[in-house]
Amino acid sequence: MLKIIAVCGLGVGSSLILKMTCDSAMTQLGVKCDIEHWDMGTVRSKQFDILVTTEEFAKNFEDLDNVVYIHNMVSVKEAKESLEAYLKEKGLL
Repeated sequence: MLKIIAVCGLGVGSSLILKMTCDSAMTQLGVKCDIEHWDMGTVRSKQFDILVTTEEFAKNFEDLDNVVYIHNMVSVKEAKESLEAYLKEKGLL
């Protein structure tokens, strides 16, 4: 099962919205996963397969190759397309 982490600055508002959006997207894709939401400081101590965040935080994750950026955090359509493209690229879908 994939482990997905949704990340924002404080781990409360935006990351929770991203978590719910990604949960809906992954359900539509039929991919079983565990999704959590965290702040930028905590996420480095977590194990995960995919990190989902917004472009606003891109500079904080330049060293990672498993990040999916979402522009509109409430768009399930965008999240689905972005996650599907990532999963296909990595051979996970």
